[in-house]
Amino acid sequence: MSRPERKKAARKSPAERSAEIADAARHVALEQGLAAVTLRSVATRSDVAPALVAHYQPNMDALIASTFATIVSAEIDEVVALLATLPGPRERLGVLLDTLLDGTRDDVTVVWVEAWALGRRNDALAASVRGQMDAWQEVVQGVVEQGAASGEFETDDAAAVAWQLLGMIDGLNAQALVRWGDAGDRGSLIHRAVEGMLGLGRGALSTAR
Repeated sequence: MSRPERKKAARKSPAERSAEIADAARHVALEQGLAAVTLRSVATRSDVAPALVAHYQPNMDALIASTFATIVSAEIDEVVALLATLPGPRERLGVLLDTLLDGTRDDVTVVWVEAWALGRRNDALAASVRGQMDAWQEVVQGVVEQGAASGEFETDDAAAVAWQLLGMIDGLNAQALVRWGDAGDRGSLIHRAVEGMLGLGRGALSTAR
């Protein structure tokens, strides 16, 4: 049985082709997970021969690392823009927790979980993961520092609070991927813990929204 012939790829500039391949890898990662980003899957998504993908992306580890960074940095930019529209740190922290725990970003959570595992054998990916974790730490720490400066939050170590917050968020989201516990209760569970950490009254982060 003969295979259908692949149509010849349209001629594009190197920059256009590279961008097309990077975008295809991003779509594959969000739809199927980071582990699904392979030479063949990216070629199929781009509708080109695998050899053409290999020509523009000869190092798949590097492509996976850059795909991860693209996805996560876009999410960070989106959340930062959302927080900038809110009046104060209590509102920002409440919305930050909600938007990261409401289940609408589970495709990005899958990318994170796989990146932690794949990064053990992919040095480029591991470096990218560390960089994006630092970026998230900076965002969360900034909100906590604003609250401490205004007297709304009680803490003398915003960095430690941010680290603990990110750990709780990552853990609850990872658990929800396998539907362990009440996945729909992620937000309220962490609100209580964070309110206790920062000297806020029960429900303060919920009413802030």
